[in-house]
Amino acid sequence: MSQFPDYYKLLNVPKSATQEEIRQAYKKESLRTHPDRLASATPAEKRETTERFQAVADAYYVLSDPKRRQEYDNLYKSRADRSANPETSSSFFSQFAHSFGGSSSAQTGAAQPDANGVFADVFDELLRPEVERRVPWWSYLGAISGAGIGFIVANLPGLMLGAVAGNRLGAVRDAKGKSVAAVFNDLGGQQKAEILRALAMKVLGSAL
Repeated sequence: MSQFPDYYKLLNVPKSATQEEIRQAYKKESLRTHPDRLASATPAEKRETTERFQAVADAYYVLSDPKRRQEYDNLYKSRADRSANPETSSSFFSQFAHSFGGSSSAQTGAAQPDANGVFADVFDELLRPEVERRVPWWSYLGAISGAGIGFIVANLPGLMLGAVAGNRLGAVRDAKGKSVAAVFNDLGGQQKAEILRALAMKVLGSAL
């Protein structure tokens, strides 16, 4: 039987932590462990970091919801085989998550949360300026196209108005149907690493 993970230790918070303290702790731990920060990591290092990143997401998923947190606390108190090892988190979800939510467990706790989804939900506002600053492709193309059409129609004044109008239309296309998380996931590994380092500067106070 697998050991029972200590989610408070994984997030480095006391068991008396408030929901906001848990949220802030998750931001720090997920930034430290996000696998995309290791652009030049070996496969073994990437796998180890990914496992820890998933475990941190599991911890936040459970502790961020008052009902799941209470049920986890009750389960934790009843078990002796406890561990802070992140590798136990996956097996915990497969063996014990059905206990969450009682009869509604099939909807609330049976499946292990998607780590990238949890990360995106919490970091949406922090990710937005970093991501949008890097992918305004249609804004640029719209400005160039609008300027060309405007110049043909009305020379220099038309160029200026066309560039502004094209830029705004391009910005709409940049944003339409694309969440910040989707844009982030579409970026290359180096761009992701740069964004995560920028977020680390904001959240942790250093690039680490």
